[in-house]
Amino acid sequence: MSILINDLTVTFKNNITAVNHGNLEIPNGIFGLLGENGAGKTTLMRVLTTVLAPNSGTVSLDGLLYEERNYGKIQRKIGYLPQEIDLYPGLTLQECMEYMGALSGVPKKECRERIRYYLEKTGLAEHRKKKMKQLSGGMKRRAGLIQALLNEPEFLIVDEPTTGLDPEERIRIRNLLVDFSKNRTVLFSTHVVEDLAATCNRLAVMKKGRFLYAGSMRGLMEKAEGHVWICEVKNEDEARELERKYHISSKQYAENGMKVKLISKEKPEVPCVQTEAALEDAYIYMMNYV
Repeated sequence: MSILINDLTVTFKNNITAVNHGNLEIPNGIFGLLGENGAGKTTLMRVLTTVLAPNSGTVSLDGLLYEERNYGKIQRKIGYLPQEIDLYPGLTLQECMEYMGALSGVPKKECRERIRYYLEKTGLAEHRKKKMKQLSGGMKRRAGLIQALLNEPEFLIVDEPTTGLDPEERIRIRNLLVDFSKNRTVLFSTHVVEDLAATCNRLAVMKKGRFLYAGSMRGLMEKAEGHVWICEVKNEDEARELERKYHISSKQYAENGMKVKLISKEKPEVPCVQTEAALEDAYIYMMNYV
């Protein structure tokens, strides 16, 4: 399963171009989509779920072209967790999942088995009898992911799946997505770099509708090699002075002051040593210097 995007452009009536002549291949496994709010990630996902038609360009899913006559076939292959989801507040969690499964055409017995499995996997089993309106934001997020998984899609698209989750829940969801991605394609859109570092080895970086980078995680980090530095300063005032000149990825207190990690195109004007780039450093470098 692979998705090919060729010269894709989406422009809205206010002349804002959300996706600008984008070219991308999304291969089998988990593929990360990284970018700040407003980068065009959600617009791209709306195209990939057939909700939005592009102004120009083409998209194909395993050779099946995104055209209105093919939308029914494509939709049966897709599962989608949007950024905002509100699932039938008057139903219990169990009832809601059964209803969503029925809408997706999953046979009743099979649907109940999948619901039981995914409720266990997401830590929601003990909440199955609660009304949807009684669930916390994080629980609703996990329920939204379950509904996207019920038809066991070949292409799963998840938009910020770990929003509102505590660290243990985030790890559980990331592991579930990794397990699910075997022999399938998962598009994992987020602005949380840590989530992608823990789940995938290929990703794309978007900024203002364009793909700044598409490739391996290692390749992205190599882009920032030679541009990440550790500086030691005496106090917070000196650290703030550095923040006015450079992009800072971390600060921490040390015995004799503070250690500041910064990203710079050129060697900083303060005493420093070069250090290896982490994924977050590489992302900051791409967003500001490429």
